[in-house]
Amino acid sequence: MNFSFPTEIVEEGKVSVVVPKLSAYVKEAWEYAPSKAPVFYNPAMELNRDLAVLALQAYQKMLGRKISVCEPLTGCGIRGVRFAVEVDGVRKVFVNDINPNAAKLARFNAERNALAKRILVANKDANLFLSQYAAPRRRFDYIDVDPFGSPVPYLDAAIRALRDRGLLALTATDMAPLCGVHSKACFRKYGGKPLRTEYCQELAVRLLVGCLTMMAAKHEIGIKVVFSHSTDHYVRVYAVARYGARKADNSLRMMGHVLHCFSCFHRETSEGIVSSLKTGCAECGSKLNVAGPLWLGKISDKDFCSFMKREADGRRLKQGKRVLRLLSLVQGEAEASVTYYVVDRICDKLNLPVPPLVEVVSGIRKAGFQATQTHFNSRGVRTEAPANVVKEVIIKLTT
Repeated sequence: MNFSFPTEIVEEGKVSVVVPKLSAYVKEAWEYAPSKAPVFYNPAMELNRDLAVLALQAYQKMLGRKISVCEPLTGCGIRGVRFAVEVDGVRKVFVNDINPNAAKLARFNAERNALAKRILVANKDANLFLSQYAAPRRRFDYIDVDPFGSPVPYLDAAIRALRDRGLLALTATDMAPLCGVHSKACFRKYGGKPLRTEYCQELAVRLLVGCLTMMAAKHEIGIKVVFSHSTDHYVRVYAVARYGARKADNSLRMMGHVLHCFSCFHRETSEGIVSSLKTGCAECGSKLNVAGPLWLGKISDKDFCSFMKREADGRRLKQGKRVLRLLSLVQGEAEASVTYYVVDRICDKLNLPVPPLVEVVSGIRKAGFQATQTHFNSRGVRTEAPANVVKEVIIKLTT
């Protein structure tokens, strides 16, 4: 098939697909080629797609039956093709893109991989497409919303098109609002206030889940987050929908706020969407800054991570080592407390040399607290220990 734009063939996972030749759309080194191409394709999101394949396979095996999959913003179709080829038990994959060039390319890639009967391609507005599958017997088992920017405009339609106990995957690449650079934009989109803290990536995940929780509750649907991660320029969340008013109420109880002191690193949580919040730091008396309302519950499930790791062990992925490292870190911090400390930030504040991270983790554990590394930051320590204990451990290690 001939296209009106330059293309090339790429191999990813077990598939071979035709994509826009991104080098043809870059004149300067700083330009972002995927947004300039006539069809969206981002090679940097291969890790995202690898993890999506693992998560979907883990989910399918937990269900123990064939599943239907939907990708309403498919671009060139590479994700949908990988789902059909690499995930056992996928009955049908429904892909869609409002861009006619994208729909044409996605259809071609489906045919190229002998999947014309299993991948159904549509060329519609994403919300309209999802709404057509909102009837009870038409809903999907898995919906993957991976936009360029925020997934919020598609949340309501995606929730309505998801079956009870269906899995919803969301990507948010608008990290500037979520990390507090544009706090007003974050509040408009996600309904919560961000903070520019050292753990802003975690807050980004919790703000996204909080927005999903509030949106789902309107339809009397609760959620359970089974996996999430922050990688490069985006955050990613996988959540299972649970139908029922009680389930929605239980999810809403997981909402609250994070209070942070920029003077002494103290942080605490306050449960409840509407609650009286402290204004002064209990440690130093300085002003407490507030993030939220956001999700205070777990942002990954240990067992689900185990399923994903088993799937990763049996596959040849280009970024296999990175995938396993990420899964191990996420699994290790799945049961840990909210927020983490970045050792370098504390040392910079105290004008101290930076000790090895493993020694900090060990020191906190010796002080009687749980501590583990976090995937959010290579210099981060997730612990329920108060800030003064963490600082004392660092001071002992460096003086």
